[in-house]
Amino acid sequence: MSTKRQPSFGLPAGAGAVVVGSFEMSRGGRFDWHEHPVHQLVWCARGVLAVSVGAAVWVLPPPRALWIPAGVVHAVEASLPATMRSAYVRRRSCRIPWTAPTVVAASPLVCELIGFLADPTSTARSRGHAERLLLDVLRPLDSNPIELTLPLDPRARRVADALMSDPADPRTLAAFARTSGACARTLARLFLAETGSTFGQWRAHLRLRAALTHMAARVPVAVVAERVGYRSASAFIASFRRLLGVAPGAYFATAAHGGSSGRDKDG
Repeated sequence: MSTKRQPSFGLPAGAGAVVVGSFEMSRGGRFDWHEHPVHQLVWCARGVLAVSVGAAVWVLPPPRALWIPAGVVHAVEASLPATMRSAYVRRRSCRIPWTAPTVVAASPLVCELIGFLADPTSTARSRGHAERLLLDVLRPLDSNPIELTLPLDPRARRVADALMSDPADPRTLAAFARTSGACARTLARLFLAETGSTFGQWRAHLRLRAALTHMAARVPVAVVAERVGYRSASAFIASFRRLLGVAPGAYFATAAHGGSSGRDKDG
């Protein structure tokens, strides 16, 4: 994994209300934990990004972007080669009231405005119009992050590491108990106490995060379901809906539908 620190971005004197930075990221590339004195809109123009804030992880394909308020510590990772474009917004120029990370629809208009603001040849007047329009058209989506806290106890951590290496591993806690150094009841207690989730919930979140990476690479849903350990595509789609609130197809098609949540769209 290639890890580097993204600079704590402050807008240069004389710059407008919004400055766009573009970053090419390799597979496994990562900007480690950092924060900015300005607001940040993270958009993945190509590939897929995972943005972490504490134990919460938002996986962003191109149709989705994430608003990160100023001062929120976060990390960004690319599971596939990706192009990240971030719009940095001065706090005094922004009336957006969101005080927590918020997923927004990266509609065609939002994408075009980010691209326009990345062009250094645009005039100050046209940039001003584009900046105001971008902040006006951002629309939040009803989207849950994936909670994936890792257990600290070495016995539970061995189980977590095995599943992170192979999310499709079908073993139960009773089976893991034979090699982890703890009985199934102890492992269940450790996962709940140290991650805040039951073992089943934790594994479902891990599988979902792995699935989103495959789907971003345009792997068919039925194949994705098998790769991450589901017995059928329908079981995978049901789990996806339960955890993220939309079907898989809708999650990757938001921008094409003008920011609709896509709850009535099949996976």
